[in-house]
Amino acid sequence: MAGSIIIIVILFLAPIGILLSSSIFAAVFTSLLNRDVATTHQGTELGELAESSGTS
Repeated sequence: MAGSIIIIVILFLAPIGILLSSSIFAAVFTSLLNRDVATTHQGTELGELAESSGTS
């Protein structure tokens, strides 16, 4: 009986953990890409365009 409850809890929590970890990875990856673009294209027209379209 206890094993069944443990399996049900794991099956319920596993997708939540996967979704949360992937969203955290996406947030970190996006911030790293934005930092790279800011340093690579600093002072160029492309950098100015990225800055103007990044904020609403």
